[in-house]
Amino acid sequence: MSIELSEKEYIAIGSDHAGFELKELIKKYLDSLKLPYKDFGTYSPASTDYPDWGAKVAKAISSGIHQRGILICGSGIGMSITANKFKRVRAALCTSEYMAEICRKHNDANILVLGGRTTSELMAQKYVKIWLETAFEGGRHQKRIEKLDEFGCL
Repeated sequence: MSIELSEKEYIAIGSDHAGFELKELIKKYLDSLKLPYKDFGTYSPASTDYPDWGAKVAKAISSGIHQRGILICGSGIGMSITANKFKRVRAALCTSEYMAEICRKHNDANILVLGGRTTSELMAQKYVKIWLETAFEGGRHQKRIEKLDEFGCL
């Protein structure tokens, strides 16, 4: 992989209990690519609430501490809802390679969201790779991204 990240660009990663196993597998995948990350939890498969962990990653992205994040819960829906409450966060739940690519190209998605109960390890690796390697196209898409803050996001 040709991606090199500075400390600020560490990938923020988090999950609830339903996403814990997939999060741990994604961390191993990131290790294999020598890509740095910061794990915001949860740290076990014990039952927990997705908003707690989603908010930690989203705050890190919103504040600029990290540039990109990955969130995982059972379906990915709860984490998507949580993360998108934060200003400058564009979290995209991806269930296909096309979605992983287009969310970067057109939406400049800075958080990839996956479903721990709906995404296999192999597919998660593919989505992560595509999402990390795909650049935002800017151009006509930039004005649309700018409108997200205009419309009163947090």
